[in-house]
Amino acid sequence: MNVQSRHYRTIWLKEPEYRTVQVINQQALPFNFEILDLHTVEDISTAIKDMYVRGAGLIGATAAYGMYLAALESGESSFDNDMTRAAQILNKTRPTASNLAWATDRMLRVKYSGTLEQKQEKAKLEAQAIADQDADFCKSIGLHGLEIIKEISEKKEGNVVNILTHCNAGWLAFVDYGSALSPVYAAFDRGIDIHVWVDETRPRNQGAGLTAWELSQHRISHDLIPDNAGGHMMQHGFVDLVITGADRVTRQGDTANKIGTYLKALAAKENNVPFYVALPSSSFDFTILDGLKEIPIEERDSSEVQFISGKTKNGLIETVLICPETTGARNWGFDVTPAHLISGFISERGICGASEKEIIKLYPDLGG
Repeated sequence: MNVQSRHYRTIWLKEPEYRTVQVINQQALPFNFEILDLHTVEDISTAIKDMYVRGAGLIGATAAYGMYLAALESGESSFDNDMTRAAQILNKTRPTASNLAWATDRMLRVKYSGTLEQKQEKAKLEAQAIADQDADFCKSIGLHGLEIIKEISEKKEGNVVNILTHCNAGWLAFVDYGSALSPVYAAFDRGIDIHVWVDETRPRNQGAGLTAWELSQHRISHDLIPDNAGGHMMQHGFVDLVITGADRVTRQGDTANKIGTYLKALAAKENNVPFYVALPSSSFDFTILDGLKEIPIEERDSSEVQFISGKTKNGLIETVLICPETTGARNWGFDVTPAHLISGFISERGICGASEKEIIKLYPDLGG
């Protein structure tokens, strides 16, 4: 996507050496645009854990590039052990998103042979293939999701289509295009009149800081709303469609996504608002059935709830405490939306219902 009219992906190898991974620093957004250089597996691990990069697809691609850096750091005799160790380190950083382990497993399945330099080249090519595939899949998600938005626009006789999204599942959360926002970009680029309601997404405010920034860069009409406003807006007809991303989806359709997604799904069901989840195939986990029982839910540091960062009137970026110093906090990063609340999934292969039968029909080669 474009930043000030220049195209960027969220992650790439620095030319001409191709031995440094460069990423957009999401900690600095929306007030500053910065590029970070990552040189080691430890750098990659920190970037994922501390959310300099975040989002299901981008976490997977970043982990893949981390495995490539492990190959560069390795020796001839220790190559296999070093790659396995790197995968173990990276897999511990964020437990909920399935894309991370999917990417490291794919990197380990490469048939490494030849000289050390040849093994390193194979690791680089596989990491780049994972990143390219993520971008291609997200572009396809946009084209499939576009049909849903077109249908709503036609029913409204061309009047504005109001779309609500939660957290950030745009191009910043993937290598390019995004999942939940990819249909939005596709619709806008084809002249459909759209407006996006952007949940602030406490406690890290990914909606306010990342989704709103993305939409601003693309000049798409949007408004920031409190996380608690979605139900009220659906009751009063202000929302035509809800699209969110997903960090992990079970074979029967239960979906883990940013905390608060479940409440939006409940409100959408109550008010007959279509609720779609957009995701690439790497976010499906066909090994599990029951999302509530089996998806590990990350609990993050309480300080993310107790403190908030922003820009002061003097132009300074500061972090402030928003509760009494003696007050504790709990900080679950995700919740699980049961399949029966979901209208359907938008993936790179098309749109399917939120049931095991429909998902396996679309992915017989992966889930059979």
